[in-house]
Amino acid sequence: MFVPVALSAPRLLLAPAALSTGVLAACLLAAFIVAPGARAASSGDNPLLTRSPLPFEYPQFDRIKPEHFLPAYEITMAEHLRTIDAIANSPEAPTFENTIVALERSGQDFGRVSRTFGNLVGAHANDELRAVEKTMAPKLAAHGDAIRLNARLFTRIDAIYQQLPKLNLDAESARLVDRYYKDFVRAGAKLAEPDKEKLRQMNQELAALETTFAQNVQKESNAGAIIVTDKAQLAGMSAAEIAATEAAAKAAKKPGQYVINLVNTTGQPPVGSLENRALRQKIQEASLARCSRGGEFDNRAIISQIARLRAERSQLLGFQTYADFALAEQTAGSVATVNKLLSDLAVPAVANARREAADIQALIDADKGGFKVASWDWDFYSEKVRQARYKMDESQLKPYLEMNRVLTDGLFYAANKLYGLTFKERHDLPVYEPTVRVFDVFNADGSQLAIFLADYYARASKRGGAWMNAYMSQSGLLGTKPVIANHLNVPKPADGQPTLLTFDEVTTMFHEFGHALHGMFSDVRYPRFAGTQVPRDFVEFPSQVNEMWATWPEVVKHYAKHYQTGEPMPAALLEKLLATQKFNQGYKTTEYLAASLLDQAWHQLTPAQVPNADGVLAFEAEALRKAGVDFAPVPPRYRSAYFVHVFRNGYSAGYYSYIWAEVLDADAVEWFKANGGLTRANGDHLRQTVLSRGGSAEAKTLYQSFAGREPSVKPLLQRRGLDAAADGAAARE
Repeated sequence: MFVPVALSAPRLLLAPAALSTGVLAACLLAAFIVAPGARAASSGDNPLLTRSPLPFEYPQFDRIKPEHFLPAYEITMAEHLRTIDAIANSPEAPTFENTIVALERSGQDFGRVSRTFGNLVGAHANDELRAVEKTMAPKLAAHGDAIRLNARLFTRIDAIYQQLPKLNLDAESARLVDRYYKDFVRAGAKLAEPDKEKLRQMNQELAALETTFAQNVQKESNAGAIIVTDKAQLAGMSAAEIAATEAAAKAAKKPGQYVINLVNTTGQPPVGSLENRALRQKIQEASLARCSRGGEFDNRAIISQIARLRAERSQLLGFQTYADFALAEQTAGSVATVNKLLSDLAVPAVANARREAADIQALIDADKGGFKVASWDWDFYSEKVRQARYKMDESQLKPYLEMNRVLTDGLFYAANKLYGLTFKERHDLPVYEPTVRVFDVFNADGSQLAIFLADYYARASKRGGAWMNAYMSQSGLLGTKPVIANHLNVPKPADGQPTLLTFDEVTTMFHEFGHALHGMFSDVRYPRFAGTQVPRDFVEFPSQVNEMWATWPEVVKHYAKHYQTGEPMPAALLEKLLATQKFNQGYKTTEYLAASLLDQAWHQLTPAQVPNADGVLAFEAEALRKAGVDFAPVPPRYRSAYFVHVFRNGYSAGYYSYIWAEVLDADAVEWFKANGGLTRANGDHLRQTVLSRGGSAEAKTLYQSFAGREPSVKPLLQRRGLDAAADGAAARE
């Protein structure tokens, strides 16, 4: 966005916790900036209006209440604008220190309020916080515009930018000047005043629409839970899974029934185990229809408005489409580059998916099923195919994947081996929800690096998916250190039962912890470059490369132990797990690419091409058909109406980023293998060349300094089983 506040895996959700496109301007200046500041007597008992006295300015969750946010926003926004006006109207000639550095120091208290609110509304919202979110969205957009469209302020920035070659600044400082200038230009600083006013109106309207879109998705997912009254219908589920549906029913005040909550993706986990085909179909169809079937949570009109406004805004700023605007700042660089990447992968991916579908259909026919494979059959029967092919199913793995052991003996163990980090849980710091855990993180020399929050359980107050966010980011200028959180949505088992993970959930934990490491290892001077503040199509590289340790034999052996006996996972089962890594990749790649292509289709439209609400679903269907990914058994990972990544959270025209970053990730895995794997030398090298640098240098430069060369796409094709399919497609051409 922008300055990401929350990061996630593609199977999950990424969101800048409360801050939408319109808030972009303010966030870039202040969202991560918290430094000492005087506080007027008006602060009263509001804990948001003073620096937290807790270590690393950890939030005072035990004191923060929903009613604190509106007054805190009002006071800190006014203070922020007074500071901006003082910089813009200074009688002194503009210098790097009195303008650029002053801007980096500005908005300190506003940043604290924004971060805390944004993170809480994603992790533990209630009606009061959602009301604040709706109220503040357009106001935050206006606040950002008041900064970015301040003509006097831009005049000072422009003057410094024009003198840049003569200023003899260090590399990070010179990059800061360059980024400020470009950020302001992209925000409309060069527009004439009438066009600036149009832009202000667009930004406020977009902020309100995007907030409503995301709230509709969460409300619809909660309201659309599937109610089951007959336990016999749950045949195929494990006892622990059934107990979880009973607990969900109890929480929903439906005792004696069974509640299956919907997750954010199109695919729903219970569909993989339920034997009752009618129930599988009911769950899948409810998922696919979210926010597009009429009613108060229907998002079709909102999608049309967002897409049109984004296109109009982009043309006002001199770009043909929103995708052109967004991609100009990414490492991909252009619409043509992204389109080629996605189209090149789509052909072999769909070919693989069709072969997988044929295998599933053969199994259905052998069982005399009498039906053609549908999307609600895929997970159920693909698991049977996997069992037959590898003599392994998910239920064999789960007893060896107890969540606490994965955390401490998996994530933390790998981080210790690679980076020398150690972790100590603490119970004296307040949390916003009882299941959240807090850890001090220490460097190998014993110095404290960060504070880490682990928030892994699903709940109605939490949005779907998984993500990372920063309550505090590192800055040498401000003397701040990181407070970083990871969030997942693991179903909470019944009281007294262990939390046994799927292997996908294990991989997700490692993924999100990669984002956390990116935030914790930040070692930059300026807050503008801290941690994950890198191009969207590079931000997933550190997280995706960290996934490799989930299957690294030494790490797996350390955490994959039976939750009852402590016995390690049998070697034969581990071998089967590793052997299945390419299994079902046609499906996984196709569903991801379909969503990425939908994202591009919406954002490569001119204003006149955007369909109205009634045409949204038809446009979606035609976009998938034109891209060659309209394969009904494999629907997009997200359909438009619940695609929060791109209609609210900073992946608009950027959902391709996961596959773009995976090129780097797969290439980096080969680098690690060639250089000895899980070693301190390798970990320290990645830390020094990439993880500590944040956005202080170009992403391509950072990767080249790590690998010593340009990345190759071949490891990605091999990982996803696309190399042979791609060769075959090329031969046919």
